[in-house]
Amino acid sequence: MKQLLPTLALAFLATVCLHPSIAAEKAADPKAQPKPAAAAYSPQVQVFTSMGNFTIELNAERAPLTVANFLAYVDAGHYTNTLIHRAVANFVIQGGGFNTDYTPKPAALKVVNESGNGLSNVRGTVGLARTTDPHGGNAQFFVNLNDNAALDPNATRWGYAVFGRVTDGMDVVDRIGNVATGAHGAIKEETPLKPVVILKIERLASTSGGSVPKP
Repeated sequence: MKQLLPTLALAFLATVCLHPSIAAEKAADPKAQPKPAAAAYSPQVQVFTSMGNFTIELNAERAPLTVANFLAYVDAGHYTNTLIHRAVANFVIQGGGFNTDYTPKPAALKVVNESGNGLSNVRGTVGLARTTDPHGGNAQFFVNLNDNAALDPNATRWGYAVFGRVTDGMDVVDRIGNVATGAHGAIKEETPLKPVVILKIERLASTSGGSVPKP
C-alpha cells in the first residue's frame, strides 16, 4: 500500500489516505523492533540519486527506534534502485517504497511512532512516512521542502516522526521537488514523470573516528 503524507490543503487533509489517524491504534510488536541506535552517535548516510546526492544526519538520541529501523533497511540494501516516487514542490519528496518498475517494494519491519520526540517537520528535516495506522511506518521516508507544521502531532492526532536532517545537498532535494509530476502505473498522482532513482543509500564513517555501530 502506498504510504502518503497529508498536504497542507484543508480539504486534502480530510481524505482517508492522507489524514493522520486520531485514534491510537495498537503499536507494532516491540519484539520485532530493531535495537535502538546508540545515542552517543549521530549516524550519517549518503543518498545517491539519479539527480545528485545528499547527506542525512540521523538523530539517534531523539528517535532511537526510527533511526535503528531506517539503518536496518540501509544495511540490507533495501533502497538500492528504488524510486523517489512522490515530489510535491514546497512540501516534500518521498521515497523507499517502489521499485524502478513502479511495483511496491516489500518492507516487513515496522516501527513505533516517535513523532512526540520534540522534533518538528521543518524544512530540511527527514521524517518517516506511514499509512493511516500511526505505527504503520516502515521503509518509506520523506524530506520536508518547507516548514510543515501540519505533519507534527497535537493533542488529538499522531504526527509523522522526524528522525534526521539533510546536512549537505539540499539543492539536490529542491531540484527533485520541482520536477514535473503526474500519474504512472499504480501511483495515481505526484510521481515524477521522468523517474528519479535512488541508486543506493550508504552509511558514512563516524565523525568520532570509528565506525557507527549497527543496530
